[in-house]
Amino acid sequence: MSLLCLAERRLFTLVSLLAQCLLVAAAACAFYQVIARFVLRSPADWSEVATRALLIWAVLLGVALAFRHGAMISVELLRNALAGRAQRLLEHLIALICTVFMVMLAWIGGQMTWRVRFQNVPSLDISISWIYLAIPVGATLAALAIIARWAQGPAQAAPQRNDAQG
Repeated sequence: MSLLCLAERRLFTLVSLLAQCLLVAAAACAFYQVIARFVLRSPADWSEVATRALLIWAVLLGVALAFRHGAMISVELLRNALAGRAQRLLEHLIALICTVFMVMLAWIGGQMTWRVRFQNVPSLDISISWIYLAIPVGATLAALAIIARWAQGPAQAAPQRNDAQG
């Protein structure tokens, strides 16, 4: 079990690094676009499309990271009203619904990626399926993140804030 936990931590560390690199690359492409358009007076046709593609990948990888950190659909009012087994049952239900949704998104995204594999992005001269591939990859990673978070057990309660302290 500890080997599985180690693999999961390494996977999501890699996903985090990749998402950060993609955000930096998107910012660099956008910055280049501004410089090319307004300073060099020669706009690059590829930079806007590349920025968009990099942001799509960064967002979908970021969704997996958000789910891994427990940023799922929050039902705090209901969760706080429940205690013990009922609260854990709600967590199971939320994890199940989110996992089913992510699996369906991965399936549909995979089908979309397959259908567009012969279409190219003219300004980048690559198949648009490389951009669409972010959907099944991100959704699959998000489903794994939800399962990993669920397998950890009950969420740790946040420490109560003392009004006298702050």
